Amino acid sequence: MTWRAVPGPAGTPADRLAARHHRALLRRELPRVRESALAWRNGLAALLAGLVGFGLLRGRSDIGSLAAPYAVTVGLVLLLALLCGGAGGLSLLRAAHGRPASPGDADVFRFDSAAADHTEALRAAQALARGVPLTLCCAALLITAVGITWYGPSKEGPRVSVTTPAGTVCGEPLSTRGGRMTLRTDTGRVTADLTRATAVHAVTSCAPPPANG
Repeated sequence: MTWRAVPGPAGTPADRLAARHHRALLRRELPRVRESALAWRNGLAALLAGLVGFGLLRGRSDIGSLAAPYAVTVGLVLLLALLCGGAGGLSLLRAAHGRPASPGDADVFRFDSAAADHTEALRAAQALARGVPLTLCCAALLITAVGITWYGPSKEGPRVSVTTPAGTVCGEPLSTRGGRMTLRTDTGRVTADLTRATAVHAVTSCAPPPANG
């Protein structure tokens, strides 16, 4: 059996209008994806900058003061945030600006620019779909790290309780000079006069003993 191709019916004005509309959509497809990627990139960059600034102003400046294993946990969470942020940033840059290409790559689709733009638009949309959740994951991990630095317990060091006529002071000893001891307490640094002390004890914790019910 032999098959022979024959011309189809002539296009109607509606067909020509639909074809022009389809070509116009293809021409606008890639710029629209690029614009969306730029908007997401700028918005997420501002979000991350605000979170980092807030964490630096409000969080603990030294995670080494956290008790184990909270300090290690913060480090791991920050590492994951860095990986997610780097991958998300690269994906957003890929979506917004395309991949790095040599001058010869422009000749690959020179005979069918519409097909090339459509293919690039699909790839850019895929990169955008990857970059947004990765960047949001980075933001969530940063918030988690700052939260751990806020609420994680401090590393316990030696504690000293000094009782004087003025009351009892308990904290971590920092320095002793001229008969006075400087302690770091929950309310800040306090200097106790050892020459007036009636009792000085090494304690494991400055927490008050539980009340007998």
